[in-house]
Amino acid sequence: MPISKFRNEPLADFSKAKNRKAQEAAIAKVRSQIGKEYPIVIGGEKIYTQEKFNSYNPSKSSEIVGVFQKGTAELANKAMDVALAKFEDWKNVPYKKRADYLFKAAKLMRKRRFELNATMILEVGKTWPEADADTAEAIDFLEFYAREMLRYGGPQPVVPNKGEKGKLLYIPLGVGVVVPPWNFALAILTGMTSAAIVTGNTVILKPSSDSPLTGWKYYEIMEEVGLPAGVLNFVSGPGGAVGDTLVKHPKTRFISFTGSKEVGIHVNEEAAKVRPGQIWLKRVVAEMGGKDSIVVDEGVDLDEAAAGVTVSAFGFQGQKCSACSRVIVHEKIYDKFVDLLAKKAEAITVGDSAIQSNYMGPVINKKSEENILAYIEKGIAEGGRLVAGGKKAGDEGYFIRPTVIADVDPKATIAQEEIFGPVLAVIKAKDFDEALQIANNTEFGLTGAVYTKSKRRLEKAERDFFVGNLYLNRKCTGALVGVHPFGGFNMSGTDSKAGGRDYLLLFMQAKSIAEKVRK
Repeated sequence: MPISKFRNEPLADFSKAKNRKAQEAAIAKVRSQIGKEYPIVIGGEKIYTQEKFNSYNPSKSSEIVGVFQKGTAELANKAMDVALAKFEDWKNVPYKKRADYLFKAAKLMRKRRFELNATMILEVGKTWPEADADTAEAIDFLEFYAREMLRYGGPQPVVPNKGEKGKLLYIPLGVGVVVPPWNFALAILTGMTSAAIVTGNTVILKPSSDSPLTGWKYYEIMEEVGLPAGVLNFVSGPGGAVGDTLVKHPKTRFISFTGSKEVGIHVNEEAAKVRPGQIWLKRVVAEMGGKDSIVVDEGVDLDEAAAGVTVSAFGFQGQKCSACSRVIVHEKIYDKFVDLLAKKAEAITVGDSAIQSNYMGPVINKKSEENILAYIEKGIAEGGRLVAGGKKAGDEGYFIRPTVIADVDPKATIAQEEIFGPVLAVIKAKDFDEALQIANNTEFGLTGAVYTKSKRRLEKAERDFFVGNLYLNRKCTGALVGVHPFGGFNMSGTDSKAGGRDYLLLFMQAKSIAEKVRK
């Protein structure tokens, strides 16, 4: 049966009563399982440890979403032994069969869509639209990478050479360690893990300790579609005991990581060291931080630009590596634009993400809340002018009002460091050229956007704005699989271009074969 052309998964329309009721029922169902315990799974064996840790609902900080096992170095090593043994079988499974597991998983995700949304609503504080977009992106990754494997698994073009029969094969690397983030708890985890699996590798998945239940739901789906035991191993636990052990292990072939700059640098440093018994250089696929800017030029529709900036800055509480955390505004429109941003920010509803009417939910945890509030104080202390937000919202849960700080110096702390929260720095530029210079003045290079009516300035931005994902006259968040291959420059990572045609190559190696033709 022919495979249809890839299309992005449509988002759920919550204006329809049917979808609203389905989402409410799913939230109630997931909530009814609050406090349930989940195992580590290695080679199909369910393992319970003496030490546990809890996953909490950031909207109701005392509510335990799930109880998980605190993995150890010993269990990490066991997972490696199992994954190594399983790799010998899995690497020889035909690529079409491997792709079929992803197609089946995508179908099951559609069926369980509202349950997956509900898990993220309760575990990481995603609002309904943000959670649904996360699930849709996870489905997209499964569908896209399955088709990509069909492309890579088929005949590859090589230049003919007289007297020889030549071909090129893409073969898997080995055992991979996948360390996903909590912010796109299903989508990025699904993309990273499924790419490694479909290309013929076996995987040890260490979910974020802030979103292990979402990771468990993915594991459950892959188990339900019949993925053989040992291909995917689920090992929850701390980054030190589990993550570091696996990153340093001589048999680890690659590490796929998404998270902070600091942890990404640590992973890269440790992976680069060749340890006794290691016969390869480990491959690191890293997506790290961002300090993303939107440039707003004179002469644009201010309301349209302000709406784009507001969505980019405060969607999912600014907890996206692609979020706009700096808006650089032409001095001729600066004052009007600051007023508009302040009004839009003050109009945003903040509260429990399980309630559909709330545009913004909580930040992920207490440590994050404290960190964000400290950045706000520092922004004001360094000369910024608070025009909206700047404080906690509510008593229970980690809620912070959407915050706009104007008159920020381009080199100020909040203009340079990734905050990962609902804090927007507004910077004044004398003209478009200076705005672009400011946009490029950080150590990151992930996303950026420009609002201008000038074709010449758009062309200049295309040439000179140094980011992996550039958006013109639109917001800087919301990359779609296949449409906007995602990944950034400099300290934003290895520019892996997730959801692009090159991504699967990161999990394979090419083998050239030439056979002499006998007459």
